[in-house]
Amino acid sequence: MNKLTTLQDSVKLIPEGEAVLALGGVTNYRRPMAFALATLANPPSRPMTLITFTAGLESDLLVGAGLVARVRTCYFGLEAFGLAPNFTQASDLEIIEESEASLALGLRATLGKVGFMPSLAWQGTDLMKLRPDVKEISDPYSGEKLTAFPAVRCDLAVIHALRADPMGNAQLGRNWGVDRELAYAGENVLITAEEIVPRLKQADIDGSVVTAVCEAPKGAWPTSCYPNYPLDGQEFLNYVELAGTEGYDGLVQSWTARHLH
Repeated sequence: MNKLTTLQDSVKLIPEGEAVLALGGVTNYRRPMAFALATLANPPSRPMTLITFTAGLESDLLVGAGLVARVRTCYFGLEAFGLAPNFTQASDLEIIEESEASLALGLRATLGKVGFMPSLAWQGTDLMKLRPDVKEISDPYSGEKLTAFPAVRCDLAVIHALRADPMGNAQLGRNWGVDRELAYAGENVLITAEEIVPRLKQADIDGSVVTAVCEAPKGAWPTSCYPNYPLDGQEFLNYVELAGTEGYDGLVQSWTARHLH
Protein backbone atom coordinates (compact mmCIF):
# COMPACT_ATOMS: atom_id res chain seq x y z
CA MET A 1 0.00 0.00 0.00
CA ASN A 2 1.33 3.41 -0.97
CA LYS A 3 1.30 5.60 2.15
CA LEU A 4 3.05 8.65 0.73
CA THR A 5 1.79 12.07 1.77
CA THR A 6 3.12 15.61 1.84
CA LEU A 7 4.62 17.32 4.85
CA GLN A 8 1.81 19.87 4.87
CA ASP A 9 -0.89 17.17 4.72
CA SER A 10 0.83 15.08 7.40
CA VAL A 11 -0.23 17.62 10.05
CA LYS A 12 -3.85 16.57 9.40
CA LEU A 13 -3.06 13.32 11.23
CA ILE A 14 -3.24 15.26 14.51
CA PRO A 15 -6.80 14.50 15.67
CA GLU A 16 -9.32 17.13 16.72
CA GLY A 17 -9.59 17.88 20.40
CA GLU A 18 -6.73 17.64 22.86
CA ALA A 19 -4.43 15.25 21.03
CA VAL A 20 -1.54 13.27 22.51
CA LEU A 21 1.50 13.74 20.28
CA ALA A 22 4.67 11.67 20.66
CA LEU A 23 7.91 12.81 19.01
CA GLY A 24 10.85 10.56 18.25
CA GLY A 25 14.57 11.22 18.18
CA VAL A 26 17.14 11.52 20.95
CA THR A 27 18.31 14.83 22.52
CA ASN A 28 19.69 16.80 19.52
CA TYR A 29 19.69 13.87 17.08
CA ARG A 30 17.12 12.95 14.43
CA ARG A 31 14.38 15.23 15.73
CA PRO A 32 11.25 15.74 13.57
CA MET A 33 11.92 19.43 13.00
CA ALA A 34 10.19 19.63 9.62
CA PHE A 35 7.00 18.24 11.12
CA ALA A 36 7.16 20.61 14.11
CA LEU A 37 7.47 23.60 11.80
CA ALA A 38 4.67 22.32 9.57
CA THR A 39 2.53 22.10 12.72
CA LEU A 40 3.31 25.72 13.55
CA ALA A 41 2.19 26.68 10.04
CA ASN A 42 -1.09 24.75 10.41
CA PRO A 43 -1.71 24.49 14.17
CA PRO A 44 -4.25 22.12 15.80
CA SER A 45 -7.45 23.50 17.25
CA ARG A 46 -6.41 22.87 20.86
CA PRO A 47 -3.10 22.59 22.74
CA MET A 48 -1.70 19.06 22.87
CA THR A 49 -0.16 16.68 25.36
CA LEU A 50 3.45 16.14 24.29
CA ILE A 51 5.24 12.86 24.98
CA THR A 52 8.91 12.44 24.14
CA PHE A 53 11.69 10.48 25.78
CA THR A 54 13.91 13.58 25.70
CA ALA A 55 12.45 16.91 24.57
CA GLY A 56 14.60 19.26 22.52
CA LEU A 57 14.46 22.01 19.94
CA GLU A 58 11.38 20.68 18.12
CA SER A 59 9.43 20.50 21.37
CA ASP A 60 10.53 23.97 22.46
CA LEU A 61 9.17 25.37 19.18
CA LEU A 62 5.75 23.85 19.90
CA VAL A 63 5.78 25.15 23.47
CA GLY A 64 6.73 28.63 22.28
CA ALA A 65 3.79 28.64 19.87
CA GLY A 66 1.35 27.78 22.68
CA LEU A 67 0.53 24.39 21.13
CA VAL A 68 1.39 22.30 24.21
CA ALA A 69 -0.81 22.03 27.29
CA ARG A 70 1.22 19.38 29.14
CA VAL A 71 4.59 17.69 28.82
CA ARG A 72 5.67 14.15 29.60
CA THR A 73 9.44 13.76 29.29
CA CYS A 74 12.42 12.91 31.44
CA TYR A 75 14.52 15.78 30.00
CA PHE A 76 13.79 19.09 28.31
CA GLY A 77 16.75 21.07 27.06
CA LEU A 78 19.30 21.72 24.33
CA GLU A 79 22.27 19.83 25.83
CA ALA A 80 25.50 21.83 25.29
CA PHE A 81 23.45 24.82 24.11
CA GLY A 82 21.78 25.22 27.48
CA LEU A 83 18.18 25.41 28.59
CA ALA A 84 15.19 25.27 26.25
CA PRO A 85 14.17 28.95 26.44
CA ASN A 86 10.45 28.69 25.66
CA PHE A 87 10.00 25.78 28.06
CA THR A 88 11.95 27.57 30.76
CA GLN A 89 9.82 30.70 30.48
CA ALA A 90 6.45 28.93 30.13
CA SER A 91 4.14 29.60 33.06
CA ASP A 92 1.03 27.66 32.08
CA LEU A 93 2.44 24.22 31.21
CA GLU A 94 1.39 21.13 33.14
CA ILE A 95 4.47 19.03 33.83
CA ILE A 96 3.83 15.33 34.36
CA GLU A 97 6.80 13.93 36.26
CA GLU A 98 8.56 11.20 34.30
CA SER A 99 11.81 9.28 34.30
CA GLU A 100 13.48 7.03 31.77
CA ALA A 101 11.97 4.05 33.57
CA SER A 102 8.40 5.34 33.76
CA LEU A 103 8.28 6.19 30.05
CA ALA A 104 10.00 3.01 28.91
CA LEU A 105 7.84 0.78 31.12
CA GLY A 106 4.67 2.65 30.15
CA LEU A 107 5.46 2.02 26.49
CA ARG A 108 6.22 -1.61 27.27
CA ALA A 109 2.80 -1.96 28.90
CA THR A 110 1.15 -0.59 25.75
CA LEU A 111 3.11 -3.00 23.58
CA GLY A 112 2.02 -5.85 25.84
CA LYS A 113 -1.62 -4.69 25.63
CA VAL A 114 -1.87 -4.44 29.42
CA GLY A 115 -2.84 -1.52 31.63
CA PHE A 116 0.44 -1.27 33.55
CA MET A 117 3.95 -2.68 33.84
CA PRO A 118 5.43 -3.57 37.26
CA SER A 119 8.96 -2.57 38.25
CA LEU A 120 11.21 -1.82 41.20
CA ALA A 121 11.78 1.69 39.80
CA TRP A 122 10.80 4.65 42.01
CA GLN A 123 10.75 2.49 45.14
CA GLY A 124 12.21 4.45 48.04
CA THR A 125 11.60 7.81 46.34
CA ASP A 126 8.97 10.54 46.66
CA LEU A 127 8.12 10.47 42.95
CA MET A 128 4.79 8.75 43.49
CA LYS A 129 3.63 11.74 45.55
CA LEU A 130 3.83 13.71 42.30
CA ARG A 131 2.13 10.99 40.26
CA PRO A 132 -1.01 9.70 42.01
CA ASP A 133 -1.77 7.60 38.90
CA VAL A 134 1.35 5.51 39.59
CA LYS A 135 0.43 2.87 42.17
CA GLU A 136 2.32 0.61 44.55
CA ILE A 137 1.37 -3.05 44.32
CA SER A 138 2.53 -6.34 45.84
CA ASP A 139 4.10 -9.11 43.83
CA PRO A 140 1.52 -11.94 44.08
CA TYR A 141 4.32 -14.51 44.29
CA SER A 142 6.98 -12.95 46.53
CA GLY A 143 5.02 -10.23 48.30
CA GLU A 144 7.67 -7.70 47.29
CA LYS A 145 6.55 -4.09 46.84
CA LEU A 146 6.52 -3.01 43.20
CA THR A 147 5.64 0.12 41.24
CA ALA A 148 2.84 -0.19 38.66
CA PHE A 149 3.52 2.20 35.79
CA PRO A 150 0.41 2.90 33.67
CA ALA A 151 0.51 2.30 29.93
CA VAL A 152 1.68 5.22 27.77
CA ARG A 153 -0.42 5.73 24.66
CA CYS A 154 -0.51 8.44 22.01
CA ASP A 155 -2.77 9.51 19.18
CA LEU A 156 0.09 10.23 16.80
CA ALA A 157 3.76 9.26 16.90
CA VAL A 158 6.10 11.16 14.56
CA ILE A 159 9.52 9.69 13.82
CA HIS A 160 12.20 11.03 11.51
CA ALA A 161 14.10 8.33 9.62
CA LEU A 162 17.18 8.11 7.44
CA ARG A 163 15.19 6.49 4.67
CA ALA A 164 11.82 4.91 4.08
CA ASP A 165 9.81 3.35 1.27
CA PRO A 166 6.26 4.18 0.13
CA MET A 167 4.85 1.36 2.29
CA GLY A 168 6.20 2.96 5.47
CA ASN A 169 9.14 0.67 6.21
CA ALA A 170 11.84 2.86 7.76
CA GLN A 171 15.51 2.77 8.72
CA LEU A 172 16.65 4.78 11.74
CA GLY A 173 20.36 4.12 11.93
CA ARG A 174 22.05 2.84 15.07
CA ASN A 175 20.71 5.28 17.65
CA TRP A 176 17.10 4.20 18.13
CA GLY A 177 16.12 5.80 21.41
CA VAL A 178 12.58 4.52 22.00
CA ASP A 179 11.45 5.24 18.45
CA ARG A 180 10.68 1.63 17.59
CA GLU A 181 8.51 1.33 20.69
CA LEU A 182 6.74 4.60 19.86
CA ALA A 183 5.93 3.24 16.42
CA TYR A 184 4.04 0.34 17.95
CA ALA A 185 2.41 2.40 20.71
CA GLY A 186 0.94 5.10 18.49
CA GLU A 187 -2.66 4.98 17.34
CA ASN A 188 -1.29 6.56 14.16
CA VAL A 189 2.34 6.76 13.06
CA LEU A 190 3.95 9.25 10.69
CA ILE A 191 7.42 8.69 9.27
CA THR A 192 9.27 11.68 7.85
CA ALA A 193 12.33 10.52 5.95
CA GLU A 194 15.47 12.02 4.52
CA GLU A 195 14.96 9.88 1.43
CA ILE A 196 12.18 7.78 -0.06
CA VAL A 197 13.45 4.69 -1.90
CA PRO A 198 11.37 2.24 -3.97
CA ARG A 199 11.69 -0.58 -1.42
CA LEU A 200 13.75 -1.30 1.70
CA LYS A 201 15.20 -4.76 2.18
CA GLN A 202 15.77 -4.17 5.90
CA ALA A 203 13.87 -1.90 8.26
CA ASP A 204 13.93 -0.82 11.91
CA ILE A 205 10.21 0.05 11.77
CA ASP A 206 7.81 -2.18 9.89
CA GLY A 207 5.46 -0.42 7.52
CA SER A 208 2.49 -2.41 8.81
CA VAL A 209 2.24 -0.05 11.81
CA VAL A 210 2.82 3.15 9.84
CA THR A 211 -0.11 5.35 8.80
CA ALA A 212 1.70 7.71 6.45
CA VAL A 213 5.20 8.55 5.22
CA CYS A 214 6.57 11.71 3.63
CA GLU A 215 9.89 12.77 2.23
CA ALA A 216 11.59 15.54 4.18
CA PRO A 217 15.21 16.06 3.09
CA LYS A 218 17.22 17.51 5.99
CA GLY A 219 13.99 17.17 7.96
CA ALA A 220 15.88 17.07 11.28
CA TRP A 221 17.90 20.26 10.65
CA PRO A 222 19.23 22.11 12.59
CA THR A 223 19.47 19.00 14.79
CA SER A 224 21.69 16.25 13.45
CA CYS A 225 20.90 13.22 11.35
CA TYR A 226 24.02 11.07 11.38
CA PRO A 227 25.56 10.05 9.04
CA ASN A 228 23.82 12.47 6.65
CA TYR A 229 24.67 15.75 8.42
CA PRO A 230 25.77 17.12 11.82
CA LEU A 231 23.80 19.55 13.95
CA ASP A 232 24.06 23.21 13.02
CA GLY A 233 25.55 24.78 16.13
CA GLN A 234 25.26 28.33 14.82
CA GLU A 235 21.51 27.96 14.33
CA PHE A 236 21.17 26.60 17.87
CA LEU A 237 23.03 29.65 19.17
CA ASN A 238 20.82 31.94 17.08
CA TYR A 239 17.73 30.28 18.53
CA VAL A 240 18.86 30.67 22.13
CA GLU A 241 19.86 34.29 21.54
CA LEU A 242 16.67 35.32 19.75
CA ALA A 243 14.09 33.47 21.86
CA GLY A 244 11.92 36.01 23.63
CA THR A 245 13.05 38.87 21.38
CA GLU A 246 11.58 40.59 18.33
CA GLY A 247 13.89 38.61 16.07
CA TYR A 248 12.51 35.22 17.15
CA ASP A 249 9.56 35.14 14.72
CA GLY A 250 11.85 35.93 11.81
CA LEU A 251 14.15 33.04 12.70
CA VAL A 252 11.24 30.60 12.95
CA GLN A 253 9.83 31.85 9.64
CA SER A 254 13.18 31.33 7.93
CA TRP A 255 13.36 27.75 9.26
CA THR A 256 9.78 27.13 8.14
CA ALA A 257 10.51 28.42 4.65
CA ARG A 258 13.57 26.18 4.44
CA HIS A 259 11.65 23.05 5.44
CA LEU A 260 8.29 23.60 3.78
CA HIS A 261 9.51 25.01 0.46
